[in-house]
Amino acid sequence: MDDWFLPLKALHIVGAAVLLGTGAGIAFFMVMAHRTRDARIVAHTAGVVVIADMLFTASAVVVQPLTGAALAQRAGWPLLEGWVAASLGLYAVVGLFWLPVVWMQWRMRDLARAAAAAGEPLPPAYHALYRCWFAFGFPAFAAVLVIVWLMVAKPDL
Repeated sequence: MDDWFLPLKALHIVGAAVLLGTGAGIAFFMVMAHRTRDARIVAHTAGVVVIADMLFTASAVVVQPLTGAALAQRAGWPLLEGWVAASLGLYAVVGLFWLPVVWMQWRMRDLARAAAAAGEPLPPAYHALYRCWFAFGFPAFAAVLVIVWLMVAKPDL
């Protein structure tokens, strides 16, 4: 084990915690804001969510594969075999769900801001996006949980 392994591992674990924590936090706050049906609250919350996703989630999305690849190389784990390959495949699945979610959050924020400015209720387009956003969250979050389990258990696959 080289001098970089433990710092890389720590950074990788922090990145995983940021992905899980930010994902859970964003989901919680968006759901709670949505439940109010108040365009002003949804607009504010969605605005904060967009910032949090760009600062925290996007940073972790970049850090995770870089630190993961460096760890795999240092530990001698092949990237395209076993639990590492399964983790990478699930990471791609997460990305396929997360990228549209980012767009949905921006759009929901803009729709809520427009409704709040006009003193109107949240429009049907917002509600349709919210349902998609909510549905996309489950497979993405579940995949992140499985990736964490794979990282910890390192099963023979």
